[in-house]
Amino acid sequence: MSKKLFPSAEAALEGLLRDGLLIACGGFGLCGIPERLLDAVRDSGVRDLTFASNNAGIDNEGIGKLLRTRQVRKMISSYVGENKEFERQYLSGELEVEFSPQGTLAERMRAGGAGIPGFYTKTGVGTLVAEGKETKVMEGRDGPEEFVLERGIFADLSLVKAWKADETGNVVSARPRETSTCPPRPAARSAWSRSKKSSPPAASIPTASTCPGCTCSA
Repeated sequence: MSKKLFPSAEAALEGLLRDGLLIACGGFGLCGIPERLLDAVRDSGVRDLTFASNNAGIDNEGIGKLLRTRQVRKMISSYVGENKEFERQYLSGELEVEFSPQGTLAERMRAGGAGIPGFYTKTGVGTLVAEGKETKVMEGRDGPEEFVLERGIFADLSLVKAWKADETGNVVSARPRETSTCPPRPAARSAWSRSKKSSPPAASIPTASTCPGCTCSA
């Protein structure tokens, strides 16, 4: 079995970064941001990136660091406040933004990880979120209801932060971060976690892990 621990974020991402990547990124607000991995992406100089993430951080934290260096072309997010540079780039037309409700965004990542190209949901029907999307009336819990089609997110790379990982890639997150760590990880062809500590495989078995090693590259 290949070992999935690397000495640094730069070593883990070596040979994987290129212009135009779609990256699924964990984090909720400033909690659970994979800072070291994002720093490695920034320092690599790759550009025209699309990030699918709850938010874009603040002016110089999280994905906000890459906004400052003009490396992000598009954001797929549910919340975009508290970031002046994000606001400036969006209003000036430099940054493309796709708003997605938080639950829908998480499900789009989960769907992508499961190989599901799309799903119907009531969330966003009749609002700007549904503009330009296919809608369909189907039988719901309360009879015929309108649903909007949302596309699964198939990312090239996912970046998340964890509390503990073992050499086989099993990852355990601090409990408040579980909801922002699990959805992005299986949504990509290649998944990378930045962990605060490592442990032997027996101490982080798949059944006890937030995300099992089979969904992680490192």
